[in-house]
Amino acid sequence: MAWVYLVIAGLFEVAWAIGLKYTEGFTRLWPSVATIAAMLVSFGFLSQSLKTLPVGTAYAVWTGIGAVGTAVLGMTLFGESHEWPRLVCILLVVAGIAGLKVFSGH
Repeated sequence: MAWVYLVIAGLFEVAWAIGLKYTEGFTRLWPSVATIAAMLVSFGFLSQSLKTLPVGTAYAVWTGIGAVGTAVLGMTLFGESHEWPRLVCILLVVAGIAGLKVFSGH
């Protein structure tokens, strides 16, 4: 169940990272409220996963999910670069996340 919590935490990390763009420096109320809520949910699920997963593995996977998801949504929503070297780097992060899952012993 810890891995499920960790994936949920990572998805909410993507939500709050993207949400930051919409807050315009926390000057817009509802995007700010939604972003802060996503932060709290993300941290809550991360903390639940840390009850059984090693902190180094969990934190790396959490930030990796956040980085990959935010990069992909940045390309999709904001027209950020999607050239092949960038995509290769994103795939390397995904490979690292998968490797941490495989070799974590949990």
